[in-house]
This record gives sequence, C-alpha cells and structure tokens, in this order.
Amino acid sequence: MAALRAPTPQPELPERNFEYCELQYWDQRYRCAADSAPYEWFGDFSSFRALLEPELRPEDRILVLGCGNSALSYELFLGGFPNVTSVDYSSVVVAAMQARYAHVPKLRWETMDARALSFSNGSFDVVLEKGTLDALLAGERDPWTVSSEGVHTVDQVLSEVSRVLVPGGRFISMTSAGPHFRTRHYAQARYGWSLRHATYGSGFHFHLYLMHKGGELSVAQLAQGAQLFSPPSPPTLPCCLQDSDCEDFLSAIQL
Repeated sequence: MAALRAPTPQPELPERNFEYCELQYWDQRYRCAADSAPYEWFGDFSSFRALLEPELRPEDRILVLGCGNSALSYELFLGGFPNVTSVDYSSVVVAAMQARYAHVPKLRWETMDARALSFSNGSFDVVLEKGTLDALLAGERDPWTVSSEGVHTVDQVLSEVSRVLVPGGRFISMTSAGPHFRTRHYAQARYGWSLRHATYGSGFHFHLYLMHKGGELSVAQLAQGAQLFSPPSPPTLPCCLQDSDCEDFLSAIQL
C-alpha cells in the first residue's frame, strides 16, 4: 500500500489584514517557500488559461508582478512562452523561486517593488499581475471609499505598468474585485490603454481585466474612473468587514 502523503501546510495568516501590505510579513511567510507547494491566489493557470493564452504570443516579453511562490511563471514557460521575468519585493521568495526553478535558466527572477520598477520604458509586451493589487489594498477598511493612500499606491503600480509596456502591449490583471470596485482604478486616461473585463472560475467567479496600451477607454469607463475621486455613497444596508481566518478575505473586501 502506498504511503499516505502528508497534507500541505497552510500558509501562516497575519493577525490583521493590513499586514498583507508589509514586506516583513511576506519575508516571514516565504522563509520555507523553496520546499513548500506553490500558493495560487485566485485560481491556478488552468482556471484562466482559455482567457489568457489568446492574448499572448510565443515571442512576447512577459513581466509577472508580485510573483510570490505561484507556479504561474513556470506554467507560462511550459505553455510555450519562454521569455518570462518575475519580480517580487520579498528577496526571500525571489531566492526561493530561483532555487526551485534553477533547472529552467530562461526564467528570470528579480527583487523589485512593483511601485518603482527598474526596467526601461517599453521593456515588455505583456505585464501580468494576480492578486498583487489586492494585497496592497488589503489594509483598506471601506470597499466603497478607498483612502488617498490606497489610490496613490495603485496609481504608482499602474503608472509603472503603462511605462514599461510597449505600444500595443497588454496588461492583464486577475483579482477578486468586481468592475464596480476595480474599473475606476484602471479607467484613467493617463495610462493610455483600453479596458475589457471577463470572469473565470467555477462557483465563485474571479475577474480578469485586459488593458491594451494605445487603446481608448469608453465614455462610460471614463465616468467610472472619475468616481475614484468622488466615490458613490455606500449602500443603505450595513457593510461590516472583519479579519478572516483564511485568505478568502480578499473575496469579501472587493477593492
């Protein structure tokens, strides 16, 4: 009889959601990342592959923001997209991923903050992020009115994404945040892109946003973008957010 495999230990959860915004938490969480199974925020590659692959070309230079210990970069390589650079601001997880995929020297891993990328303008054809913006916004207490600090943080990331994309490049963002909450961040004319939305997953649906550099936003999208600076009033029913004991909390905050 085959020996029973020990269950994969669950990642340590922070005491408060705002700790997801802190480098110290991620360094601590990833201290054993080289030997632990990948952790996939908002679904693994197979769950959104049908939406993602039509937007990619084998020769694309792809940047993955906030890679964590996800297998996404490796799955892209296996799927026929070999030019993948992955960044994370935790040097601990970057070292772990370099060790895990040392047998794939074409994959590049760098320690870098998504808010201040060191790449030159127009360095990439595609930028991907899956859950990175959600983590940066995890400290927000009100899903209807994002703080000025939260707005600024997202703008820093999106401005950098737009800068490193070539004309015609694509930015693909995967998140638990629905259009009512996330479109207003993406729909800013200064980024110089168009915006399209799709959902994926079974049961609970996650969201995929596709932005094409050089495209234009619709009038309705621009109106949503303007709401970021004069957000709508919250619903009449009370909306109480509490820290969760599992990482599905990101499905609730919807930022």
